[in-house]
Amino acid sequence: MANVIVNRVKEFLKKYPPFSFLSESLLESVASKVELRYYAKEEYLFHAGDSAKKYFFVVKEGAVALTEDQQGKQIPVEYCDEGDVFGVRSLLGRRSYVLDALAREDSLVYAIPVEIFDKVLSENNRVSQYFAAGFASGQIVVKTDLSQAEFTSTRFQEDIEDTGLTIFSGQSDITYSSDVVSCLEHETAEDAAGQMSRANVGSIVVVDKKGFPRGIVTDKDLRNKVVAASQSPGVPVSEIMSSPVLTMTKEDDFATLYLAMIRNRVHHLVLTEDGTDQSSITGIISDHDLLLSQGNSPAVIINTLINSKSIEELRRLRDQADHLLTYYLENEVSMSFVTGIISEINDIIIQKAVELARSRIDPGYPDIRDTECCFLSLGSEGREEQLLRTDLDNALVYEDVADDQKEQADEYFQALAKEVIDLLVSCGFKPCPAKMMASNPRWCQPLSAWKKYFKEWITTPDKKALLHAAIFFDFRPVYGHSTLAEELSRHVHDLIDRHELFLNFFAGNALLNSPPLGFFRNLLVEKSGNQKDKFDIKLRAMMPLVDAARLLILSHGIADLTNTRKRFEKLAEIEPGHAELFTEAARAYDIFMRFRTLEGLRADSSGRYIDPDSLGKIERQLLKNAFYPINEIQKIIRVRFQLDLLGM
Repeated sequence: MANVIVNRVKEFLKKYPPFSFLSESLLESVASKVELRYYAKEEYLFHAGDSAKKYFFVVKEGAVALTEDQQGKQIPVEYCDEGDVFGVRSLLGRRSYVLDALAREDSLVYAIPVEIFDKVLSENNRVSQYFAAGFASGQIVVKTDLSQAEFTSTRFQEDIEDTGLTIFSGQSDITYSSDVVSCLEHETAEDAAGQMSRANVGSIVVVDKKGFPRGIVTDKDLRNKVVAASQSPGVPVSEIMSSPVLTMTKEDDFATLYLAMIRNRVHHLVLTEDGTDQSSITGIISDHDLLLSQGNSPAVIINTLINSKSIEELRRLRDQADHLLTYYLENEVSMSFVTGIISEINDIIIQKAVELARSRIDPGYPDIRDTECCFLSLGSEGREEQLLRTDLDNALVYEDVADDQKEQADEYFQALAKEVIDLLVSCGFKPCPAKMMASNPRWCQPLSAWKKYFKEWITTPDKKALLHAAIFFDFRPVYGHSTLAEELSRHVHDLIDRHELFLNFFAGNALLNSPPLGFFRNLLVEKSGNQKDKFDIKLRAMMPLVDAARLLILSHGIADLTNTRKRFEKLAEIEPGHAELFTEAARAYDIFMRFRTLEGLRADSSGRYIDPDSLGKIERQLLKNAFYPINEIQKIIRVRFQLDLLGM
């Protein structure tokens, strides 16, 4: 019976990375130590601040939410379902959890002892890199919605060498401290604390008479081993230090240093002349230093962007973000994290572009430059889904001014918008062929004009009006006074409440793109033109879900959600009868985004058109499986908005 249970565990785990990387014998040894645990709905697995447990988790059945406290409210950061790994801070050792883990429904979870996984980390470099990737990217959860296949690797296998994690290239400059604070083994904890305080550092290296490292004392050691333990401040540091100390050389690259920390569960490395503890110290480095030194760390890119003052640097950093994006997709980091990082980078670039533009335009308009305005992102960027630098869709709204200032205000904001778009194009973004940009005077207007636009679209929903509504309903404030965007949003939803029939027309528009499979379950491809025989993943797969999510969330009167995944997650919450379908739709949209972005990066294109012949069998099946929610949601829309009765 025991063997049967172990085999069941093994067969489950082997479907998901990093367990899919293991040999049969190694996987069996892990499976034999796994504990199956049940958590009832709303039961906590652990809380933020708890000491990391001696095991990490894999969801077998059910769902677990990782949440954080934001002003007294528990805000979901990540959702984990079947096959997702979480609670991995225990793999780094001695680290408290930073999030709460809450069962969203009755759940079965595998608890995998860290002790048994030590052998895996030491013997399987690919597994070590997999977990290191999660920590390097800031991930608490190592999530893979696409666990049915490691398809991302196949999309790049012809173009990228299999040299491990792309950001671990060893080509970034690693910053370390060469001025190391040290003390002798016989010195007291009080002496060490004084030196650390004066040097404003969080650790001190304990050395012998030759100056060779023998241990390390951190501020945490002082708190836990001296203060909390009621130990005398006069205790020798040799009694509270962590020893032996891990040593390497400053010539070692990022991957070597960081993976050494992962495997040895330490947060500091002492650098010595020959890499051993029998030579003089040349520096010290922490895991925090490593991440900040890694050029592809999102924290570094974002921090540098914020302090950038030239368009050339903005362009360089956005190019760098593409390398980061490639790495994330190759290693199947969760799409919620990927879109969050890239959207933040794009937003900062837009903000910097507006600031640069204002510095050039403002001096010529002293009477207008203090007029409130708000730069809006539309379309995919408005939904926080623009991973590739595709078409720019944006607008500018500004407060209404006195009649005698109107002409000057129009001139100022149009000049400002044109300068912003020129700067963004210089950063590698593509201008919108349909000119749905703030540089088009029609989309650079005072608030009163924008209210008239939306009133016209909603009260007279002809084909052109519905097209505009589909684009402009996804607006999101990126720069300036967001109160203008909020007022416009309230106006839009008040109009929809008063003109309910609009949603019926909007529903008909949402069904213009039929499900992407033909009668024999073949991908529907383009019949002519430059993209003949290609599959249009944007039109056939993504837009039906985008349109459906927008329509349904508007029908519930929700104004503050533009992201497609978040819209479906909210719909699952407020329509429990369709919760499973909406959750599947959210996952499907993530899959489509991943496919499109990979194709775009591979082919240096928008990624919109995919050659079905380039897809492997598993990739094709994964796509087809993801199409299922489209058809089911469109059935719901047809019935709910009475489209057959209305002849639509």
